[in-house]
Amino acid sequence: MRHSHEELARGIRCALEKYLRAVGPQALGWYVDSEGDWQELDDQGWRVIQDKLGESGGGVVRLHERPDAVSGYSVEYRGRRLEGNAPGLVCGVAFWLPTEYLHEHGPGRVRELALELGTQLPFNSGHAGLAFHFLYLPPDFKALASRYPGMDALELGVTTEELGTRVRGAHWLTFLGQPVLGELGSAAGLRSRLSSPDITVQEMEGDRAVVTLGPCPEAGDTERAQHLPLYRELARVLEPWRHHTPYRWRDFSEEEMHRWEHRFLD
Repeated sequence: MRHSHEELARGIRCALEKYLRAVGPQALGWYVDSEGDWQELDDQGWRVIQDKLGESGGGVVRLHERPDAVSGYSVEYRGRRLEGNAPGLVCGVAFWLPTEYLHEHGPGRVRELALELGTQLPFNSGHAGLAFHFLYLPPDFKALASRYPGMDALELGVTTEELGTRVRGAHWLTFLGQPVLGELGSAAGLRSRLSSPDITVQEMEGDRAVVTLGPCPEAGDTERAQHLPLYRELARVLEPWRHHTPYRWRDFSEEEMHRWEHRFLD
């Protein structure tokens, strides 16, 4: 979101409330304080979080189910004041669900929740789908990322320092706002560029849209020739507007990072 924190604060609080209503108030039990230490999310902890999410707040907010369960329920927000000539800087928020939630409630409910959250926020771009969620990259991460192209790997801190108003590529749900959607010819223009009947383009208020690739998110599997043709079709359309990060994951060469970023275009 290419908006300063004070413009986003109310929407972020509303989105967090919707997320908590969906997953239950006990889903988030811990937060990371300003020193980087885990603290219990009790009444005092919530007051700290609400202060950070106030109009004069901002900074980094990290909420988790448990300190030892980074892959469970989790929320991360990076809010800042956008000033000067730093076009890559944005504010960003990530809402995480464990795969058990997807299995229990179904992909339709996950999509509905993503739309509810997105409606609260003036996004330039966004996405939802399957993703790796690690505190630290495991030794076999390179092999996993290469084998399962539908799995994302998001470093929100890095992303909010460089993404600007561009997009991160094709995902199960890809949210598009301005200026990219306008340059694509609005929702109708985007729809005309996509031929598969399994891809839907839904208009949203505020000259925005969400693209859905099939009924449920897919990881794909290159070893089983599951190359995700719907993702590849959308990736080709979005390529002129996709952000190419100079950031590299640990143990990834520049060529390997380039290959992962272009996994739907080879």
